Amino acid sequence: MIDIKAFRDDPERFRAGARDKGMHCEFDRLIALDDARRRILTELEGKRAEQNRISKEIGPQIGKAKGALKSAAEGDRARLEAELRELEAKPLALKNQVAVLESELQRIEPEWHTVLLTIPQPPAHDVPKGKGSEDNVEIRRWNPAAFDASRPFAANKGFSPRGHLDLVKQHRMVDFERGVKMAGTRHYALTGWGMRLHQAVLRMAFDFMTVENGFTAVGVPVIVKEECMVGTGFFPAGREQAYHIEESQRGSGHDLFLTGTGEVGLMGLHAEEILSHEELPLRYTTVSTCFRREAGAAGKDTAGLYRIHQFDKVEQVVVCKADDAESREWHKRMLGFVEALLQRLELPYRLLQCCSGDLGVKNEDMIDVECWMPGRGDTGADGMPTGAYGETHSASRLGDFQCRRLNLRYRDEQGRIHFAYALNNTVLASPRILIPILEIHQQQDGSIAIPTALRPYLGGVDRIG
Repeated sequence: MIDIKAFRDDPERFRAGARDKGMHCEFDRLIALDDARRRILTELEGKRAEQNRISKEIGPQIGKAKGALKSAAEGDRARLEAELRELEAKPLALKNQVAVLESELQRIEPEWHTVLLTIPQPPAHDVPKGKGSEDNVEIRRWNPAAFDASRPFAANKGFSPRGHLDLVKQHRMVDFERGVKMAGTRHYALTGWGMRLHQAVLRMAFDFMTVENGFTAVGVPVIVKEECMVGTGFFPAGREQAYHIEESQRGSGHDLFLTGTGEVGLMGLHAEEILSHEELPLRYTTVSTCFRREAGAAGKDTAGLYRIHQFDKVEQVVVCKADDAESREWHKRMLGFVEALLQRLELPYRLLQCCSGDLGVKNEDMIDVECWMPGRGDTGADGMPTGAYGETHSASRLGDFQCRRLNLRYRDEQGRIHFAYALNNTVLASPRILIPILEIHQQQDGSIAIPTALRPYLGGVDRIG
């Protein structure tokens, strides 16, 4: 959620941010609702202060008038009763006025809050402008010693590549037909070496973050209340991508939603809390099953394991002080963890600075990591795919946007309270990561060489097939 005070001070910054993100927002409606809300709150504050003052002043007067009435002569009773009614009418009139104002506030605030939730986080000042992913800017590339992604696969390996669909079929790693039979399109069943490799990369990534880099391991719910999805910025935008469990139709007090990332649970842990500055930064990692409806067009580059409804992911989240420099430093470090992991897996990759139009509602900055996948891309003259980069990771800075929605705050050294800053980044998502592992490390005979760093997680096996 944006800072409404910052919006009042500089609404054009937020209008420009929405334009740069390609989003239409009801800014004029928000301004009108906010003005009305502030007017009502100011009047309420004044009326309540007057209530307190009158209560102090009139209370003794009413008591005195009632006492005088008890001993009054018959001729004075009518006058005293009229004075008493007048005294008692003042607080009653104020009470009625307060009730009217409270009713107006209750009518306006839900719409004010609803519109406020739709306003996106403006991009950081140094994020390049653009309409979508086609305008993202490449930052750098990395290639392992034995493979140069700028050259054709055959020039690197001496043979034409098989795509991951052929490789998983050859080694009986995935059963798509039975997965679809059980759950419908974009579902699968990992079998044999497919399941072993899937578990191996997840455990390698999880150990890397916890044992080597000191992140706290946390297991979080993957079925959450709507408040958690709203608080982390996945609702209202993106609601159509979430699986909805309508528990309220079965007598429960609230519906539930399947999360599309462990970030939701990790950030939701401290909603409505005030932390001590000594507790920051929080460094959490989890491995969780993720669910996404992934609505969108199908195609050869989304086939197989690339775009699926259910997957597992090791996620990293950092909650730090409200300091832009510290947030940017953590962004670099979190990306560094991913790069180190991909280098251990000996996978070619590149980093892309996402442009404003590719940031989404909640991010002020985002960098994507894409691995080279020989089975993707256009078909060459030989009838084989030419290869292409495919997204495997995304690292985001959110400023205080998410923490405002979650009401996640901290108390600084001077006792002042601030909304914290949040960051998140995929450590590793599988089975998508299996695509480059299988395709990059395939051998001419169809076997798969296991990267040295991954072998301890597969019982020392150095080759599949």
